[in-house]
Amino acid sequence: MSHPFVERLIATVRREFLDHVLFWNSLDLDRKLAAFQSYYNSVRVHASLNGNTPMEAGGESNIRRANISHFTWQSHCRGLVHLPIAA
Repeated sequence: MSHPFVERLIATVRREFLDHVLFWNSLDLDRKLAAFQSYYNSVRVHASLNGNTPMEAGGESNIRRANISHFTWQSHCRGLVHLPIAA
């Protein structure tokens, strides 16, 4: 029953992160995957959660919504992803 969900997560990690990042050893990969995990759970919005992050859906929210007239760009995953944040 859980296989489709696990396969979807693995495909997302591979498509959005591993296909774009080089790593030198297992320690480097662990650090980069931890950064992606933090981004995925606290910053990246999910369509299945109505545009919320998993942390917001779970009741935890420390992210401010960006005001379209006052924003700056924030880098995630060592510059792989850039998202607007409220300035």
